[in-house]
Amino acid sequence: MPKVSLIRTESYDQRAMDAAVSQHLDALGFLIPSSVKTIVIKPNLIMKCTPERTATTHPAMVAAVCRYIREHSSARIILADSPGGLYTPQIMAGVYAATGMKQAAQKFGVELYTACVSRPVQAPDGQVCKDFDILAPILDADMVFNLCKLKTHCMTTLSCGVKNLFGCVPGLLKPQLHYRFPEGERFAGMLLDLAGLVKPAVTLVDAVDAMEGDGPTAGQKRHVGLTAAAVGEDIYALDLVMGRLIDLSPQQVPMLAQAVERGLCPKTVDEVSLCGNGAGFSPIQDFRMPATKGLDFADNIPRPFSWIVRGLGPRLAPHPKIRVKDCVGCGKCAESCPAKTIEILEGKAKINLSNCIHCFCCHEMCPAKAINVKANPIFQMFSKR
Repeated sequence: MPKVSLIRTESYDQRAMDAAVSQHLDALGFLIPSSVKTIVIKPNLIMKCTPERTATTHPAMVAAVCRYIREHSSARIILADSPGGLYTPQIMAGVYAATGMKQAAQKFGVELYTACVSRPVQAPDGQVCKDFDILAPILDADMVFNLCKLKTHCMTTLSCGVKNLFGCVPGLLKPQLHYRFPEGERFAGMLLDLAGLVKPAVTLVDAVDAMEGDGPTAGQKRHVGLTAAAVGEDIYALDLVMGRLIDLSPQQVPMLAQAVERGLCPKTVDEVSLCGNGAGFSPIQDFRMPATKGLDFADNIPRPFSWIVRGLGPRLAPHPKIRVKDCVGCGKCAESCPAKTIEILEGKAKINLSNCIHCFCCHEMCPAKAINVKANPIFQMFSKR
C-alpha cells in the first residue's frame, strides 16, 4: 500500500520546516545509501519571482532538505531546475537570487547549476512520449529530491509532484512538448512518462502557502499550513492525496485519471496509508480552481445544451486574453509560445487566436500577470464550481 506523510506546518519558520522534513523522512523510512555520491534537489522555480508570490518552492523547505542531506550523507549536492522561457546562465543566476535559492544553497555549500546543459534520452516505457531532453545533472544524479509547490494549474488543473518534474526539461524545449501534445489528455500522459523516466527518490510538497485560482503563476496565495512527502513511486499516490486535499477527484485531473488507469496509484485515498499529524485533513471545498477547470467538458452541461457545445467544440474553448493596459511588452509570452502565434506590436503583445493551441504557456510565463484565461460564458453558467 502506498504511504504518504502529512504534517501540519503553519509557517516557514526554519526550525519548524527542519523538523517537518525530518519527521516526514523518518516516518517514511527513507535512507540515503552510502553509495550515493551525487544528489540533485529539484525545486519548482517556474519564473523569476520572490517566495511571497507562492509560485515557487519556498527556500525554507529547500534549506531544510539541504540540512537533512548534509546530516545524513557526504554526497555532493546540486540544486537544478529550468523555468519556462530562455535558459541561460545569466537568467538562472537571477532566478536563484530572486527565489531565495542562492541564500539557502550557500548556507550549506550546495552548488547552483548554471551550465544549462541538457541531453536527449529515451523513455522506453513511455506510453505517449518516448524521447525527452533532460537537464544533465538530473540524468547524472544518483538520487533526485523533488520539491514541489501545491498549486492549481490552468492546463493540468493540479500542479504537484508529477507536474513539477516538467522543469527537468530545459527552457524553450517545454513549449515544443506543449506543441507535440496540445490535447490535455496526451499532455497528461507525457507528464506520467516523464515522471517514470526521472524517478525521484523522494517528493516533498510545500503547501504551507499554496496557490489557488489561475495557477501556476497568476493565482492567489492560499494558506493551507501543511507539508507532505512520499518516497519513490508513491509520488502518484501523493498527488492523489493532495488533489483530495483541495477537493479534486482523479476524474477531474487527467494526469491522475491516467495514473489510476496505468496502475500507478490507487483509485481512492482510502487505499493510501496516511501518517503524520496532518493525516486527518478535511478537503478544502472552497479552494479556487483555474478558469479552465471543468469548462471544457460538455458532460457538465445540461441537455439540450450539451449537444450544441459538443458541435461547436474548440470555438468555445477557454483562451488567453491580454489586458493591454497591463502588458509591458517584455515578449516573454511570445518567447514561450510553442505555436509562435504571439507578436509584439507597438510595445504590446497580440495573440492570433486562430493558431492558438490553448496551452496557456503565455499566461504561465507573463511576469506582469497581464494575461487572463478567458472562459466562454456558456460554460460559466453551467460550471459545477
